[in-house]
Amino acid sequence: MHLFERRRKTCQHTPGWAPTSVERLSMLRHIALPFFALFISLAAVTGSAVAEDAAYRINGGDQLHISVYGEQNLNQDVVVQPDGWLSFPLAGNINALDLTLRELQAKIADSLRQSQFFPNLTDSEVTVSMLKAIGNSISVIGQVKQPGTFAFDTRLDVMQALSLAGGLTPFAGKDDIKILRRDAAGKQSAILFDYSALEDGENLESNILLRGGDVVVVPQAGFGF
Repeated sequence: MHLFERRRKTCQHTPGWAPTSVERLSMLRHIALPFFALFISLAAVTGSAVAEDAAYRINGGDQLHISVYGEQNLNQDVVVQPDGWLSFPLAGNINALDLTLRELQAKIADSLRQSQFFPNLTDSEVTVSMLKAIGNSISVIGQVKQPGTFAFDTRLDVMQALSLAGGLTPFAGKDDIKILRRDAAGKQSAILFDYSALEDGENLESNILLRGGDVVVVPQAGFGF
């Protein structure tokens, strides 16, 4: 029983009794600690979810190293094919496109468990690491100071891509910037990006995350397409 509770039970029938300042502080700590622990737990879970959401997503061309603990024959470098698929012994063909390394680890472990060789394999016994993140690259062309192609290994939005390209020139058509993107079938679409609105704190959702292969086109003012 808490010290304050023992004293309260002993003295609660004593006329004029009241807890001391030290006892009040002890009581507050006793009450607050469980809530503080709950807050820390929730913060840890939320932080883990945010970190996972922000993790690098695998793309075609990436070079990975995959290994299974204690299995020398299942320890090799793997190149992700342009369509996002890779092949690993006993696990077969796996679509790794847009997965995080942890998600691919779990997927490979599950495939190996389904084989007759590793029915009791745990996810932690499979290791997936990035050797070269060369599959995720975007291009920025047009009225920017340093046009080019840029590789990235974390989430990258339009404003960050324009910054990598040195920023806009004085002749840029800020309201007519477009992101060209191809889907899995190869069909191309154009996504409008209004730089001026974003500068004013409006239309923030237009600052989308880019995908490997995207092309950011910054036309000259008055020559939008």
